[in-house]
Amino acid sequence: MRADRLLSILLLLQSRRRVTARELAARLEVSERTILRDMDALSSSSIPVIAERGKSGGWSLLDDYQTKLTGLSPAEIQSLFLARPARLMSDLGLKRESEAAFIKLQASLPASARQQADLARRRILIDSRGWRDPAESIPCLPVLLDAVWWGKQVRFVYARNLCEPAERSGHPLGLVAKGSTWYLVANVDGETRTYRVSRIQEAAPLDPPAEYPPDFDLAAYWERSAVEFREKLPRYYATFLANPSVMRWVRFRGWRLEEETPEGERIRVKLRFDIEEEAVQFALSFGGDIQAIQPAELREKVIAGARAILDQLT
Repeated sequence: MRADRLLSILLLLQSRRRVTARELAARLEVSERTILRDMDALSSSSIPVIAERGKSGGWSLLDDYQTKLTGLSPAEIQSLFLARPARLMSDLGLKRESEAAFIKLQASLPASARQQADLARRRILIDSRGWRDPAESIPCLPVLLDAVWWGKQVRFVYARNLCEPAERSGHPLGLVAKGSTWYLVANVDGETRTYRVSRIQEAAPLDPPAEYPPDFDLAAYWERSAVEFREKLPRYYATFLANPSVMRWVRFRGWRLEEETPEGERIRVKLRFDIEEEAVQFALSFGGDIQAIQPAELREKVIAGARAILDQLT
């Protein structure tokens, strides 16, 4: 609704010194032309909005104008009071502060809205951990968090893929929690890189202030980085003929199942693995109930593995 959008614009202008029409349009998911019409409407309502042209221009409020029109809709209250993952708050050392902030925020609501806030907290829980997530040790997270908060450069030792330690120094740009796994995004040697916090050792802040690029967007960087990471994941495709009796186990790996086609009394399936050795283990685990078809090199390794098993049993 337009009234909600006008209020959102007013509050954004109040919370930020200057905002461009493009930023407002992206934030509110409308066109820049719509934003310009909204600005005319605010101005006609005696709201002192002013426009400044130029490279650093944008829209702002005159003379630190303030409004108390901060009414929240039921859905907005629910979004604010959804229970944050307690594990992540504990990792950051902010569990107690988070709880105190929610209590204060709830107390500031009108009595009619407090029940909605309470229901949101008690009836919706977000657990970011997977069932098999290992408990990672992240002793350096508090140091990294301080460096991010206070804009300090940081030096740390990072265990690479083969656990070889390597010293790094850089400018921290942010922290990201992927599920319950923490990552540090930092500018190191002129490049923006991502480091798994559980692999970071001996972190220490440095005196020089960190440089934070004015146009850096942590969420946008993470989205691009995640897409690139998924595209680079190893993939190995293999085709099998499976008896119907094992298909429930094949379908259990649903995210790996690429194709499934009936072929006589059996079923031809194409599965995705990370590496060839994983496909060999899969084929051998079902014995005669599954037959490797393609690639030819996979068939040869499965046959060799089966013969090796027979040799050990005879």
